[in-house]
Amino acid sequence: MSSRLHSLVIETLGKRIVSGELTAGATTHSEHFESELGVSRSVMREAVRVLQSLGLVESVKRIGIRVLPPERWNKFDPSVIRWRLAADGKGVQLRSLTELRSAVEPAAAELAAQHSPEEMSAELMAIAAKMRAVGRAGDLQHFLELDIQYHALVLAASGNEMFAQMHSMIAEVLRGRTDYGLMPTHPHEEALQLHVDVANAIQSGRPEAARQAMDQIMRRTIEEVRSVWEDEPRLFEEADA
Repeated sequence: MSSRLHSLVIETLGKRIVSGELTAGATTHSEHFESELGVSRSVMREAVRVLQSLGLVESVKRIGIRVLPPERWNKFDPSVIRWRLAADGKGVQLRSLTELRSAVEPAAAELAAQHSPEEMSAELMAIAAKMRAVGRAGDLQHFLELDIQYHALVLAASGNEMFAQMHSMIAEVLRGRTDYGLMPTHPHEEALQLHVDVANAIQSGRPEAARQAMDQIMRRTIEEVRSVWEDEPRLFEEADA
């Protein structure tokens, strides 16, 4: 029960902050949320600690809880990504993540073709084949599960632990595309083939072919969802010295 309440508080407050319902600079006391959400002081305290770790709030002595501006948020955290994708400005989040994927995943595919263990590349090929069959059948939920596995495996097969750590972040954007109706009912045949091409190039040790095929996947993705963010202004944050 305590764990469920803890998650409820984090989800509720996280969504309110990211959506702008709780504005940056606003302050309140934890007692307000304890009463509203019907949770104990200890549950609220632990939830605030999590939100602090995400850069969403800070505790200010004798003032209470202060909501922090977006530039303080941990934008790589899967929860923050999920909340941003559920908010009105999801186009900005989707654009940022898709551009990040476009930079990282072709490089990961290239490295995977050079360094992937045999069992990983064989598994990737099997998943790509399943994706093609499931995609043609129009089972989007099963396709999503396979797509998440596929891209996580490419990152892991690169042998770069920093790339591998990005799997949960990419999983959230893939879920978001499906949950918010940004996926076609049947994935395009070319996209299905490109996933097979990447897997084949990795398995056969052809780095440039793997990079190019993954780059094509990402370019297709951008074209499919560009309309969601076309009118959204870019965000320019000051670089820390």
